[in-house]
Amino acid sequence: MTHANDPGSAASASGSRKTRWLRRVGLLAGLLALLAAVAILAPPLEHFMNRVEPGPLPEVSPQAARLHDAAFVVDLHADSLLFGRDLSRRSDTGHVDLPRLREGGVGLQVFAAPTVVPLGMDMERTSSNALDMLDWAGDLLRPGLGRSSPMQRALLIAQALEVLARESGGRLVVVRSREDLRELREARSEDPGTVGAVLAIEGAHAMEGDPDNLQALFDAGYRILGLTHFFDNAYAGSAHGEAKGGLSPLGRQTLAEMQSLGMLADIAHLSPRATHELLDQASTPVVFSHGGVKGTCDNTRNLSDAMLQRVADGGGVVGIGYWDWATCGTAPEDVARAVRYVIDTVGDDHAALGSDYDGGVSVSFDTSKLSVLTQAMLDAGIPEPSIRKVLGENALRVLDLGLPWEGDAKPASQSRNMPARRGQRASAG
Repeated sequence: MTHANDPGSAASASGSRKTRWLRRVGLLAGLLALLAAVAILAPPLEHFMNRVEPGPLPEVSPQAARLHDAAFVVDLHADSLLFGRDLSRRSDTGHVDLPRLREGGVGLQVFAAPTVVPLGMDMERTSSNALDMLDWAGDLLRPGLGRSSPMQRALLIAQALEVLARESGGRLVVVRSREDLRELREARSEDPGTVGAVLAIEGAHAMEGDPDNLQALFDAGYRILGLTHFFDNAYAGSAHGEAKGGLSPLGRQTLAEMQSLGMLADIAHLSPRATHELLDQASTPVVFSHGGVKGTCDNTRNLSDAMLQRVADGGGVVGIGYWDWATCGTAPEDVARAVRYVIDTVGDDHAALGSDYDGGVSVSFDTSKLSVLTQAMLDAGIPEPSIRKVLGENALRVLDLGLPWEGDAKPASQSRNMPARRGQRASAG
């Protein structure tokens, strides 16, 4: 036995204290290095991911400017909250922030939350077992994402929107209910710079297989949910998955509960089989939040005429995106051509805008230049009343039908505690 006053024992204790001190210094150095990496790498990473490619844009005529300024503009999809950029300030990075939303005349922006981003994701085939890029690069986008589970990421993004709205001085308001939507319209009649925000989530895998987490997402403010994103999961087959199956029993249960709560279903990334099965079950209009149509750009990502007709038959809307996969081009006239196709095929009550801004895409105009799209629709021969529907009236109608009444819409402050465990992605098969 070694005595307490043994010189060897004292030296051992001193060495132990030194080791602990060195570990703490090492941890602090590692944290500082991480923070430095986030500060240095995050802006260039987003600048690379979310580009505006220079190119000719149509000159906006006085007619188009008046039409655009008088419209209530709704964009059904942007991933801007995934990034840690301060959206209250105008930036040269990315596509969306509050100043640019106001410049572009946007009345309501749907902010989407992707919670798993598979490495090597491919439009045709993406494995559900692929590495999640947010696990190792999430903190470069928004601090905390990389150390969180999919459910935690969804709640973190919802909290970021709450902070942004709270610090905006009333210029950004979160819409959770039909009453909120109507109050937003009244507020914009007094101050056209007021912008509404709706939360959407890409992929029910964020729920980590726990049905109770749907209520937690609703409590956090989410009002639009797509059952899949880029891979098949336990809820449904993805348009980009390996099996591309239909709805699972869990997916059917989730859809029924979504509709009961007042959450709209988004079919943007569903497989064709899952899309038809969801439309069979849907009791409220659905949204195709961002994408295109095969009639102008034929690929796995886009809606066939049959799907387009079924969305229209149910009273839903199709949000046309602004990037190459959606319209086989990024010019405003490419977007207008897809919009015109929807109108010619199923009528002007079912076309809408779904930019996919800040979603890792290249576009030819950011949200501050959105009036060029109004000009392009005029140039495509679309009548002014139809353009007003496309710019926002159609999306507002569907939101007003699908959102809950205020008594059913709990504020984010009543959300459940964040789950501590990390979720597992299960294949639908």
